[in-house]
Order: sequence, then C-alpha cells, then structure tokens
Amino acid sequence: MDNERSQGEAIDDLASTVLEGEAARRDAQKAEVLFPDDLLPGVGGEEMTLKEGLLKGGYRTFLVLLALNSLDELESSSLAILGPDIGESFGVSDGAMTAITTASLFFLVLGAGPLGWLADRFRRGPIVGIASGAFAAFTALSGAAVNALMFFFMRFFSGVSKSNTITVHPSMLADAYPVQTRGRMFATNAGAGLVFGSVSPILAGGIAVWMGGDDGWRWAFYLLGLPTAAFAFFAFFLREPPRGQWEQKHVLGAGLQQDDKMPISVEAAFARIWNIDTIRNLTIAFAAMGFALFPAGSIGSFFLEEKFDLNALERGLAAAPAGIGLLAVLPLVGRRFDATYRKDPDRALRIIGILLMPIGVLVPIQYAMPNLALFILFAAINSTLLGGAFSMVQPAIQAVFPYRLRGMGATFLTFFMVMGGGVGGSIIAGFLQNELGEQTAITIITASAMPVGAYFVLRGAGRLRRDLSLIVGELQEEQAEERRRAETDPDDIPAIQMAQVDFSYGQVQVLFDLGFEVRKQETLALLGTNGAGKSTALKVITGLVTPERGVVRLHGQTITFATPEQRAIMGLHLLPGGEGVWIDLSVRDNLLMGAYAYRKDPDDRDRRIEKVFEMFPDLAARPKELAGNLSGGQQQMLALARVMLHEPEVLMIDELSLGLAPVVVQSLLESIEQLKAQGQTMIIVEQSLNVALAIADRAVFLEKGQVRFEGPARELAERDDLARAVFLGTEGG
Repeated sequence: MDNERSQGEAIDDLASTVLEGEAARRDAQKAEVLFPDDLLPGVGGEEMTLKEGLLKGGYRTFLVLLALNSLDELESSSLAILGPDIGESFGVSDGAMTAITTASLFFLVLGAGPLGWLADRFRRGPIVGIASGAFAAFTALSGAAVNALMFFFMRFFSGVSKSNTITVHPSMLADAYPVQTRGRMFATNAGAGLVFGSVSPILAGGIAVWMGGDDGWRWAFYLLGLPTAAFAFFAFFLREPPRGQWEQKHVLGAGLQQDDKMPISVEAAFARIWNIDTIRNLTIAFAAMGFALFPAGSIGSFFLEEKFDLNALERGLAAAPAGIGLLAVLPLVGRRFDATYRKDPDRALRIIGILLMPIGVLVPIQYAMPNLALFILFAAINSTLLGGAFSMVQPAIQAVFPYRLRGMGATFLTFFMVMGGGVGGSIIAGFLQNELGEQTAITIITASAMPVGAYFVLRGAGRLRRDLSLIVGELQEEQAEERRRAETDPDDIPAIQMAQVDFSYGQVQVLFDLGFEVRKQETLALLGTNGAGKSTALKVITGLVTPERGVVRLHGQTITFATPEQRAIMGLHLLPGGEGVWIDLSVRDNLLMGAYAYRKDPDDRDRRIEKVFEMFPDLAARPKELAGNLSGGQQQMLALARVMLHEPEVLMIDELSLGLAPVVVQSLLESIEQLKAQGQTMIIVEQSLNVALAIADRAVFLEKGQVRFEGPARELAERDDLARAVFLGTEGG
C-alpha cells in the first residue's frame, strides 16, 4: 500500500512539475512578445491637438457621424421619457412598457451582426447612409403605431438599423483619425450624443404636452425622423478611410497596401476577438453593466411619474440636468485619457473602472432621496460618471482590435452587453418593477451588477499593454511579408505560410510562435513527438481552429480568418488521420459523396471520379465493393481518392501510415510518389521517419509547439537526437 502511495505521489509530483514548467514557459513566451512603449500605437510621442487630428482625417466624417449619433441618443431618450404616455395610450402596464422599450434592445444585436460584418468588407459611408435612413423611417412609423404590437415591431426595425452607430461608426472614426486624439474624438462624439440625450426629454416632453391629448407623444417620433434622414443622405458621400492607417504609420512609419483580403468568417473573427485578454474582460464587464443600465432609463421615467407626479415635459426637465455635468467633464475626460494613454495605456483603461465603481452605491442613494431636487442632483452625478467612463471605452477597445476586425469586434461586445445584460436585465427589471416597485427594482439590479462590471474593467486594464504588443507584432510581420512579395518573383511565393502562430486548447497552449513555409510543388514532412502540435498545425492551416495570434497564407493571400469552406474552394484540402470512409457504402458511392459539391454539374463530377479511378486502379477494379470489405490500405487509398476529387492546390495528410502493414504502406507511397511527380504540393504528418524521408523534400520537426528543425529531410536523419524522438514518439500532436 505504501509503495503504491509513493508511486502515486511520484506521478503527481511529476505531473505538477510538468504543468508548472508548461505554465512558466507559456508566461515566458507571452513576455517575449512585448515591445518597447514607443512602438505601441498611440503610446509615446508628442501630443496632438484635436484640431490637428480633425485636419488629418477631415471634418466631414466627424461631423456627420456626430450628428447621427446625437440624433440616435435623442430618439432613445425620448422613448424612455415618453414611456408612461405610450403605455397609457396602448393600455399596457408599467412593467410591460419597460420590457418593450428595453428588451427591444435585443434588436440591436440582430442589426449589429450583419452591419459589423459589412463594415469589415465594404465602404462604410453607404452602410451608414442606408441604415440611418431606415432608422429615420421606422422612428417616424413608431409614432403611427395603432397598438403595442405594432409599436413593438417598429422598435424592432429601428433597433436593427440603429445598430450602425455602435458597429460602423466606431470603426470608421478609429480608421479616420490619429490614435493620439481618439480619446477626445470619441469623448466629443459621445458627449454630444449624451448632451442631446439630456435635452431630448425636454424636447420630446414639450412636443407631447404642446400637441396635447393622449396621442401627443406621437409627434415627437414624427419630427425626430426628419433630421436623421437629412444626415443619412450626407453619409453616402463620406470618404472611406484606409483601414488601420494610423496604427500602421505609428508602428511601421508607413501604411500597408489596402489590397483585397480574404473575407473574414464570423466564427473565426469571434474566436480571434475572444482571445484578446482585454476584450475578454471588458465583455464580461459590459454584460454585467448592461444588466443594470439598459432598464434604468425606463424605470427612472416611471419613478418620476409615480413618486413625484410629473408629466412628460416635467420629466424631461428633471432629466435634463444630468447632461450639464457632462458638458464640463467630457472634454477634460478625453484630454486626460489621451495624455494618460500616451504614457501608460493600462492606467488609461483603469480610469474607466475607477469612474464606474461608485455607481453601484450612488444609484440606490439617488432613488432613496426624499425630494426631487436631491434626486436630480444624484442623477447628474451618476450620469457624469457613466458618460465619462463610456466615452473612453471605444478608444481603448479600438486600439486592441485587429484593424480588419473592428466592425465584428464592436458586434461581439454589443452581443454580450445586450444579450447577456440588457435583455436579461430588462426582463428581470420588469418583473421586479411590477412586484416590488421602481425603487426596489433599480436598487437590486444596480447594486448587484455594477460592481462586477467595474471589477472586470480594472482586471482588463492589466492586459492592455500586452494586447497592443500583439498588434505591433502582427503589423511588423505583415509589413515584412509585403516587402518580401515586392522583391520576390510571384512564382517563388510559398504555397503555405504560417507565421507567429499561437494556439491553445482552453488553458493549455499547444503552439508557440509557430512558423514555417511550404513551397510550391514541394512535399513537406511535419514530424515531432507525441503532443508536439503537428495535427493542430494542420487544423490551423485548414481553418478548423482559429489561432490566438499569427497569420496563415495561401499563395501569399492571408486566409487566417477565412472559413474552412472558403479555403477548400481555394484548393486547401486535408485527409485526416483515422477511418476516412463510409464502410456501408460502395467504393463509387463513397466517391459520389465526396463529389457532392459538384452535383449540379454531373459531367464534371463524373470526370473527377474517372480521373481518380485512373490514379488508383485497385479502386477502379471494384467500384461496387463495399468499403467495409476493403483492406486497411485500400480504405486509406479510397479516403485519399475522395480528397483528390477536389484537385487540391495543397494536399495535407495526417498520419498516412498509421496502423497499416509495411506492404500496404509501400503501395500508398507509390500513389504519393505519383502525385509528387505530377507537381502536387503536400504536407504530410507522419509517425514513421523512414516513410517521411522516403517521400519528403524537406522536413519540419516540432517539439512542444515550436520548430526545432527545418531543412532538407536527409539532414534530419543525421540528427540522432531528433531522429530518436520521431522513432520513439507515438501518434499525437
């Protein structure tokens, strides 16, 4: 028993040592990617005035987007302040109206996805123009609603179109204006919107009271649509700023070519964004804060009506002072953010968390005040803190988004803030409001959610510098590749390139700064010990997983964020290890299934099948034989034939000889040699060094996710240490 315990303890100690070593190595690897402060975008250098920044990017873009954002805030605040009047007009409860006005924010997510996707691919001015025009139309139609259901659907469409202000606008501002002025740019943009939002209750309430009657609120929506439509027209003519131009100029001294890039898949974009430490923490923070903030406006309006018996205009006048503090504070906040960011980006983000921390206490105090004057005073304090904090969020997050993912990045944060916080918070708030009243509802949701949000903002502040370093590394690699392509004959551009790739399964990092190339018409053997990352490297190349950082190129074109389907269309195909056939189908039916993509062109499909039959005569001799009746080698041959139906530009094979007898392997090698003679580019992951050396031109040896050797295959055989590792290693990676 003691002996068994000692053995167990020894195993545990060994496992702990390995895990600690891996953790330390991973931390060291992360530390190695840090760059000097003067290379981080927007850090160091001379201060730039706001006027200088506007001159560099042009006034028109800034003014049009500022106006549209302000009108958006105008409409949102009007909706909150008119909620009681709308509820009475339609005969619905206070809680139901709160749920309609705040849960309809879910529609922001429905619009944010497609608009963020479009913003990363096409000119953004026309996208803003179309979306803002639709928003103007549905805002006006909201006033024409005849019942709560129709009003709800008008809110649906206006919410979808309105989402361009949180996905397209930020990416356009970040690309148009220098990093050194972004704090002031976004503070001015947000400040104008918040000031308009504080004035709109007076305007909307005044219109409702002036028009009189139960339907006076409708005129506020009719009239708000007109100026939005006018500025939507101007948006069509905005100049498209080069993407990432200011980061490139700061880090590289010049902009990169803005040639057509491979379209970015939604799943790859989200995976890449989630791997940004700063964004991951801010996502959790926004989800928590959305839980409290989205229902707050509607609850506040009902509270003012019931507690102090205020009509629409009086509620507007009570809410207006909340914007007064912002008029004085936001210019200072923007200037402070820019100055702090130039010296210490982590500290700049930390300011946001510090401003948010008191909200969880101050809002409950605000709703406990015994008179209207004190309520308004605390409302102004809370709005100033919130406005100051949120005006700095966009310049912080835009700094760490890859410049080609800014639209999708905003979508990502919007999704979690609205779906994780806004919708859930509005539903719970509506229930608490009906059961316990407005004061108890706002106290519960604010006191529970805001401290969590502030904590994760502060936590994310410690990651900003490292995430900026990753942006620097990616830009430098892209510039180096651009120069290389300019100096290289197009025929000499590698078929496959991997550079600076990191990848983890959860908390376990598998690939560390991995990079290698495969030349055209070359056969590369990818070798290594068990768990070295060989199969994972193939998954990264094919798009089955998305790296935390780094780049993958096919014939010089970046495909890092392309879908596996897009890569397959471009000619990138993988034969995975293990069983690769349908055993209950015949040989020909297996091939028909493999050629499903060509079903609309039977002639082409049949041509491809006949071609692989010529390549593999053993299969051609038994087309009706069940795949399950074939030998192991013949099944592997059939799996290979199914891949070759697609006439791949690059063929990747994972564990060609796994589990097969030597005589079968030799038959497969003859097929591989035939492909090689035809000029097929191949990457072969192989557990047998002898097999690899028999077919490979070059070899790359991986150990613990890093390249230990890269060169001619025959030289690998002369490295006894590496050769022994291959012979002793088993399947994995």
